[in-house]
Amino acid sequence: MEQDTRKTLYDLFKNSVEKFADRIAFTMWEGDALTYAEVGNRVAQLQEKLRMAGLNAGDKVALLSSNMPNWGVCYFAVVTAGMVVVPILPDFTGEELDMIIEHSEAKALLVSDKLYTKLSKKTVDALNVVIRTKNLGIISQRVQQEGKFAIPSPDDMAVIIYTSGTTSKPKGVMLSHYNISSQLPMYFDIFPIDKDDSFLSVLPLSHTYECSIGMIYPFSFGARVTYLDRPPTASVLMPVLRGLRPTVMLIVPLVIEKIYRSQVKAKFESNAFWRTICKVGFIRRYLHRIAGKKLMKVFGRRLRFLGIGGAKLDSQTEKFLLEARIPYAIGYGLTETAPLLAGAAPSQVRLGSTGPACVGIKLRLDNVNPETHQGEIVALTPSVMKGYYKNPEATKEAFTADGWFRTGDLGCFDEDGFLYIRGRLKNMIVGPSGENIYPEDIETVLNSHVYITESVVTQQQGQLVALVHFDTDALEAKYEEWRESIGAKLDEFELWKDEMKKEIIEYVNSKVNKFSRISDVVEEKDGFVKTPTQKIKRFLYNKKDNAATTTATGDAKPAQPDNKKA
Repeated sequence: MEQDTRKTLYDLFKNSVEKFADRIAFTMWEGDALTYAEVGNRVAQLQEKLRMAGLNAGDKVALLSSNMPNWGVCYFAVVTAGMVVVPILPDFTGEELDMIIEHSEAKALLVSDKLYTKLSKKTVDALNVVIRTKNLGIISQRVQQEGKFAIPSPDDMAVIIYTSGTTSKPKGVMLSHYNISSQLPMYFDIFPIDKDDSFLSVLPLSHTYECSIGMIYPFSFGARVTYLDRPPTASVLMPVLRGLRPTVMLIVPLVIEKIYRSQVKAKFESNAFWRTICKVGFIRRYLHRIAGKKLMKVFGRRLRFLGIGGAKLDSQTEKFLLEARIPYAIGYGLTETAPLLAGAAPSQVRLGSTGPACVGIKLRLDNVNPETHQGEIVALTPSVMKGYYKNPEATKEAFTADGWFRTGDLGCFDEDGFLYIRGRLKNMIVGPSGENIYPEDIETVLNSHVYITESVVTQQQGQLVALVHFDTDALEAKYEEWRESIGAKLDEFELWKDEMKKEIIEYVNSKVNKFSRISDVVEEKDGFVKTPTQKIKRFLYNKKDNAATTTATGDAKPAQPDNKKA
């Protein structure tokens, strides 16, 4: 891999624009396409607008936009001029956006039309210039003077990424040019790409996962990336997959889990015959292989890498992917590590593992439990952040005394060095006799149930309670089936749901150790409150002093939390 000369994003950008000038870099599905040369021209034009608004090397520029070809243009325009880009997730509230822009000390804003309306007038008026990402036109400009740019060095800060905007001290992860560019050999070691690869981008570019692996990596090798102008629902994705036939795609577990449950599991559990024969190992593997061929056809038959990250993948879904021979791989990393720490090629995956440490990275376990052999994963990597912006206390707490980064995740290794994630250290529940209980393990079993979409296991009055959000589509289909066949009324269906909850308790408790058995199932009808990165705000469901409500089993349980901002 030609990587030694690309120590900064400036080096990477210059190399690709010159080497792949006539090739397509970024395109919208059935929309505008930009060649590498055109990306270079737009970058130069945008840099001139920023410079004439008084921006200098080292200044912060906020990037708040939906996915589009100009997102990459904006990103490269900022970092290659020696400025610092602040990509912000679109799902933050207006109040959070104002706070992040103020905290980052951004002097300019690159924003898409819809997101611009979420900002306060006070925030907009304080900026040197506000530029529209769609056409790079100036929306407003307060400062009219010439700034000065500089070619960045490897240790210069390139990006500040906010992992939280919900407290008085948001945590902005500072990544240098070398932090990001040093990841490229790691990606290449796991799945090499070239200029003929076609990426389909469906995750927010403001997330490190998609930005680094789904944009910067293909750009460095002359590949093409296609974006969508609408949410990636099944009805939207199907024609795109057929027409584009991508070779690489990055997704979060929720996407593939939904496909598995609706297209595969629902069929295999539709009646007693299918349920019975699918318990026979070789028959199940054969059926999964057939289903896998159909799924690969849906993806356009060219897919050679399906990257899955951002959250834990349901074990049943992964078993299907493995047996169906889908070329998937699960990576592990954090925003603070730019992001990848561990990963394996599709040909090397092991069920439940994220793979071994990436090339150039060292991983170890601290405070190992002698019984479970699990401990906190800590990392030594050239990609580790420079720290949290204006937050030295949090930065100090993030590192061990000998300089390794604390991930906050619990894990263990097998004899070959493959890493297995067990959950977040802060989520661990201590049982009544001092046992360590990992709610994520129980939730994996819960989420494998055909009628459950998501779950949170919490401890209430010394008992483990499963809060679950049911798959409404599956339940509605079941109700219609009942109504048409036996004329069941809604109240009768609710009684069936109560019985199903009891069956779920038996199902889960038959698959976990005695310390991890749940005592009740409580339905969260409206789903769970989530962060902008679509992670459940678990702390809202761990309150032990909420007013009591009555569940289907009659037990007193905490009321559902409101949807107020954390």
